[in-house]
Amino acid sequence: MMLKEMQKLPEAVHLIEKASMMYLENGTPDTAAMALERAGKLIEHVNMEKAVHLYQQSASVFENEERLRQAVELLGKASRLLVRARRLDEAVVSILKEKNMYKEIENYPTCYKKTIAQVLVHLHRNDYVAAEKCVRESYSIPGFSGSEDCTALEQLLEAYDQQDQDQVYEVCNSPLFKYMDNDYAKLALSLAVPGGGIKKKSPASSQNGVSQPAQGGSQPEEEDDEYAGGLC
Repeated sequence: MMLKEMQKLPEAVHLIEKASMMYLENGTPDTAAMALERAGKLIEHVNMEKAVHLYQQSASVFENEERLRQAVELLGKASRLLVRARRLDEAVVSILKEKNMYKEIENYPTCYKKTIAQVLVHLHRNDYVAAEKCVRESYSIPGFSGSEDCTALEQLLEAYDQQDQDQVYEVCNSPLFKYMDNDYAKLALSLAVPGGGIKKKSPASSQNGVSQPAQGGSQPEEEDDEYAGGLC
């Protein structure tokens, strides 16, 4: 704590980790896990990578003690930091582990939210197939099929596949996505479809001769600018 006051955070975290090992050896794993969580909070704004490691360690201790509710909460913190750091491949693995834990404790509504998070991360990784697979596998979760989460994800995947940026934006701007944890809400709002956000024309418009494409000639460029860099 004195090192913390002196703003020597890496040194402080090192000692907390050492203390947590002693707590484990002393047979008090709960205290060890809480110490690691405290260290994660301490270093989070300075070194996200280290904070992720500490939260994962703390979650592992709780999981070994079969305290899954505490473990999954800490995994959630790790997942959000991985998303914030744009370590999306690792985030996918972390979110899946969260989702499986929520299934184990039968918290199904939160599983739906984790499916949304999975899909958003996969689409930011340009992996439509994996995103679709997440939704397909989630049909086995009680209550998912027919839920508003399921309906929204089906609409999102269809719009993304059709390269319909307007529809993607509409789905991602809905309350269901906007009021997720901030890191996932940002992923939703910055999601851009392949091709730079060019909306596909309806069959009707394509049959109206050459005048329709000419009218929309500048549209792709405008939408390109609006969503440029969305995947970054």
